[in-house]
Amino acid sequence: MTTTTMQAAENGGSYLSINNIEVIYDHVILVLKGVSLEVPKGRIVALLGANGAGKSTTLKSISNLLGAERGDVTKGDIMFKGTRVDQMTPNELVKRGVIQVMEGRHCFAHLTLEENLLTGAYTRGISRAELKQSLEMVYHYFPRLKQRRMTQAGYTSGGEQQMCAIGRALMAKPEMILLDEPSMGLAPQIVEEIFEIVKDLNQSERVSFLLAEQNTMVALRYADFGYILENGRVVMEGEAKELASNEDVKEFYLGLSSAGRKSFRDVKHYRRRKRWLS
Repeated sequence: MTTTTMQAAENGGSYLSINNIEVIYDHVILVLKGVSLEVPKGRIVALLGANGAGKSTTLKSISNLLGAERGDVTKGDIMFKGTRVDQMTPNELVKRGVIQVMEGRHCFAHLTLEENLLTGAYTRGISRAELKQSLEMVYHYFPRLKQRRMTQAGYTSGGEQQMCAIGRALMAKPEMILLDEPSMGLAPQIVEEIFEIVKDLNQSERVSFLLAEQNTMVALRYADFGYILENGRVVMEGEAKELASNEDVKEFYLGLSSAGRKSFRDVKHYRRRKRWLS
């Protein structure tokens, strides 16, 4: 039994469980090759790896958005709270409490930030009072959005759009958010601010997170557990603190070791060795 499986059991059974899935694009391109991972209830799990490792594909497999890109889960299954969900439509999954924040934000540029947020509550069919309450909750965590709520999203910064995308997801009242590359294109200070809010949402609202991220150092600082993907396979997993201090991870992703920073050429040479796979 893996560490995450034990954690899931302690939380009353499996919460989100991906079991040995394979994903093929256009009926010929094998992208994920037997990926298995778990997200216990109320935890933050980081999915790490270089560009093209299969992180976004894994998230889209869970949220059932592969069909738009001619992708299919051809083996394995995906379970959420004991129910198989990989055959559901995306909107059915949202109603069950799982929602994805896509890479690149994808805000409606011609709508205001508040109008963008309101679209997130569309599937809930709630009253005006409940809608106002949900908005105030989002503004509590993202006060910057409240200050600029009447500004068209297309005229806001990348950080504000990322906050809007997460806030829009919160309006759907999710139990789990799949967060794809939240730090992409953002200044380090904004990245830290967003990850602090994610941590706060996790602790205060008990929202579980599976986040795909290339910024290994930041992700492991805020996550509870991590998986490392390479070429569509999970090559390493462990508690976030253990991964952050692991010499293999330091050299492979950060270009660092106990001997200090290595050159890019040294890291490439080391990467080909794949010591943890031997």
